[in-house]
Amino acid sequence: MKPAGIPIEFSHALGTPIVHRRVVALFERLGLQKEVQFIPVEVEGQTEPWFILNALQVIRCIDDARSEEVLYWGPEDGQPDRVGEYQNVQGLKVDPTKIGEAHIFRPWGWPVVLIVSEHVKRALEEEDITGIKFLEV
Repeated sequence: MKPAGIPIEFSHALGTPIVHRRVVALFERLGLQKEVQFIPVEVEGQTEPWFILNALQVIRCIDDARSEEVLYWGPEDGQPDRVGEYQNVQGLKVDPTKIGEAHIFRPWGWPVVLIVSEHVKRALEEEDITGIKFLEV
């Protein structure tokens, strides 16, 4: 990475969460070691440790009926290996009954988003971690 400007502690580089060591320490205090993996990464111009945050759980939880718009790949789209998969999801909503006790995960079929529990959201906000934007799903 070759970032410009003031470093933020949580950012997305092409959909990959890059986090500061403060995020790693917070997740460790929260006991989330079984739900995430932190992979060390070098950030050009930075001497502090940075990590890729890899959510280890993928949960089939998208609520198609409540989501704003859900499009699927069809045979007419010319990608037979993707037929039936999500092509686009707008206004994502999840079915909370399918999430269980998970605190951080990606939804099956739409891995471009990272979902955290209210507990994790509050902890990140209380820690004043910079760069995060939350949307209710």
